[in-house]
This record gives sequence, C-alpha cells and structure tokens, in this order.
Amino acid sequence: MPAEPFKPSLIEFPADDTERARRFWSGVLGAEIAPRVEGQGSGWQTRSGGPTVGIHERGTGPGDTFSLPYFEVADIAAALEQVQALGGSIVHPGEQWAICRDSEGSPFGLARYADIS
Repeated sequence: MPAEPFKPSLIEFPADDTERARRFWSGVLGAEIAPRVEGQGSGWQTRSGGPTVGIHERGTGPGDTFSLPYFEVADIAAALEQVQALGGSIVHPGEQWAICRDSEGSPFGLARYADIS
C-alpha cells in the first residue's frame, strides 16, 4: 500500500512585531487572523478555508527563524519514517508536530490532522 500523501494545512510565519505581521497578512489575505485556541500553540491564525496561515512571536526554536509550511498527516511516526526513507531528515520529532528537512535541506513541518484546525 502506498504511503498516504501529505496535505498542505498550515504556513507558519515567525514575527519580530506580531501586530505588524498580523496587519500585513490580514491585508494580503483579506482574512481575519484571530488568536489561537487551547491546543493550537501560541499566536494567531486564519480560520477560513484552505491552508491556514499562522503567526507567532519569533523565538529560538526550530520553527522560529523562517516560515514553515506544515502538512497534515494521520500518523506522525509513519510520516517521519517516510521522510527519512525519501532522503529527508528530522530536525525536531514530536507526537503532535514535527519539524523536518526535505532532501535538499528545506525545512517543513508535519502535524497530526486533529492538531491543525
């Protein structure tokens, strides 16, 4: 059985000035960027259809120095195995979210289905 495809679900942007970033992305997307609810982490995100756009205060973690596209997966452990089998690497493993690099070194995130919306 072929591996389940990863589905684009979230593009996360770290920001030095979160108010400025929210104003920018809200204007560009024509969508409200609202505070996240419990279980979604800190920051703000859109709630409209399509991939979610999120903003959080820049920090020092693996997802805090650049924007990251996140992909929804049903099984994080299986997805991490697939990433490695295809020549990618794992930067920060996790049970709900994980940060990886593709075969060319570009970072991306994985998130379990229920943890993104």
